[in-house]
Amino acid sequence: MANMRLDKNKIPEQDPQVRAGNFKEVALGYTAEMAMDEAQRCLNCKNQPCVAGCPVNVRIPEFLSLVAEGKFLEAAAVVKSTNSLPAICGRVCPQETQCEALCVRGKKGEPVGIGRVERFVADYQMEHSVEKVEVAPSNGHKVAVIGSGPAGLTCAGDLAKLGYQVTIFEALHTPGGVLVYGIPEFRLPKALVRREIATVEALGVKLIPNMVIGKSTTLDELLQEEGFEAVFVGSGAGLPNFQKIPGENLLGVYSANEFLTRINLMKAYDFPQHDTPVKVGKTVAVVGGGNVAMDAARCAKRMGAEHVYIVYRRSDAELPARAEEVHHAKEEGIIFRLLTNPTQIFGDEEGRVKSMEVIEMELGEPDASGRRRPIAKKGSEYIIDVQTVVIAIGNSPNPLIKSTTPGLECQSWGGIIADEETGKTSREGVYAGGDAVTGAATVILAMGAGKKAAAAIDDYIKNK
Repeated sequence: MANMRLDKNKIPEQDPQVRAGNFKEVALGYTAEMAMDEAQRCLNCKNQPCVAGCPVNVRIPEFLSLVAEGKFLEAAAVVKSTNSLPAICGRVCPQETQCEALCVRGKKGEPVGIGRVERFVADYQMEHSVEKVEVAPSNGHKVAVIGSGPAGLTCAGDLAKLGYQVTIFEALHTPGGVLVYGIPEFRLPKALVRREIATVEALGVKLIPNMVIGKSTTLDELLQEEGFEAVFVGSGAGLPNFQKIPGENLLGVYSANEFLTRINLMKAYDFPQHDTPVKVGKTVAVVGGGNVAMDAARCAKRMGAEHVYIVYRRSDAELPARAEEVHHAKEEGIIFRLLTNPTQIFGDEEGRVKSMEVIEMELGEPDASGRRRPIAKKGSEYIIDVQTVVIAIGNSPNPLIKSTTPGLECQSWGGIIADEETGKTSREGVYAGGDAVTGAATVILAMGAGKKAAAAIDDYIKNK
């Protein structure tokens, strides 16, 4: 019997005043009662539009009806049959534009809180059962995976289940890719990421850190000398874009990548117990309006900044960040300077940031992205006093793999050209997916690409 309530169960959260001073998780998760009550709102539609909206096709009505009956471990098994990282997806997926956007309950009221229930069952399973991981018998074939972010982990896990000997090569000293360096602890606890990675390793996947492909070794060497029959490139988009305005080389100007990596991966928030510091000063300006900008602004606040600005050239309606992230940032006291764009950054005599000139913008006709183009208002410049500027206007893929792999076709901005359904590239035996192909996107889309590529690689090797 479906529960006909129109609104979804609210998720308990830390108080904004308290959480703005700590790195503990903001959302505390559903209780068993809340999860069961929420799952009972599912109408169990025949055509299951929510499943089509999920890039990894989680069997949503099936797992929700198990939760509604209190069968949490069975529900977790259903989710895990297609999604290898549910505790992560339940937290960071933009469900509101994917599965929940197509939920029939959302037509009159709020959609079912699919992501919140997914998070509950994944956490429940981690707490209450030791997962039996069965290692598939080896089929004698070797595959290399570049990058241990969501695309690489998914591809590696799926191939290992089919009996492949999979080795993941990770450039950083810690596996997890964007899950560990990009997404802050308060949105995604790192202990969870470690547990999800351990599950993939338990399948027999070998993980080698500190391996920068294009420097330590090349794709060609892996294929021709190391005995790998195929390679999946899931190396992400780690090369920051800048505004190209005067003053971006001053001390105190960070790319969001460096800023977040220092705080999340190198644990700058625990300095001097960890040896990487981040100086934020009293006032921080974060340039950009996506999830990464929200993460950087909310980290700056927790690092002790008194005033944190989001400086974004379009209006509230065009903010690309998830509504939930914007809401959390506002609750935590982040100040939004919308329709505003930086023109230059000024430094003191020691070359440190002291202020930033910005100009007011207005919105004109839509541009190629379909959003209205921001136009500067002549003579509206003014100065903001800041000690730190974080540039969060997107990333592109690192050019190392492109420049060391002859014949690998790429977009002009650096993305590897790969078939959308299979991840196949212009080089035989080389597949790619995730942010290395699309530019910065979502965790679940990267996982979807890893999944498709694993099936295509299996097909390729079997029919070689």
